[in-house]
Amino acid sequence: MKSHEYGRELRLLTPAHFNCVFQGKPIRVASPYITLLAIPNQYPHPRLGFAVSKKAAKLAVDRNKVKRVMRDSFRLRQHNLPSVDIVVIGKGGVGKLDKSELHKLTEQLWHRLAKTYRKSQ
Repeated sequence: MKSHEYGRELRLLTPAHFNCVFQGKPIRVASPYITLLAIPNQYPHPRLGFAVSKKAAKLAVDRNKVKRVMRDSFRLRQHNLPSVDIVVIGKGGVGKLDKSELHKLTEQLWHRLAKTYRKSQ
């Protein structure tokens, strides 16, 4: 049975991990509210990190909501994603979306990321 945990090994933890994604040639999947940047990693699983600024969502409650929804969606979809390091970048207005809209958007983004990654390989 597959585990649906979101442990430490599934996270981008250090600035060096984030810099690898930003300075490499990432696969980019974008929507008006969220952009995903991804580069292949050497692990057998994907890893996830967040960059949701105050400019994107003014209130901490909204920034945390975005991260919480994305983390939960990632936790459930991690076995369908390729082995990549992913940075989630929040854009302006993302904090105004409600949870159901965020869930719908994240599902679309994960699907597009997997599809784009397969095309690039």
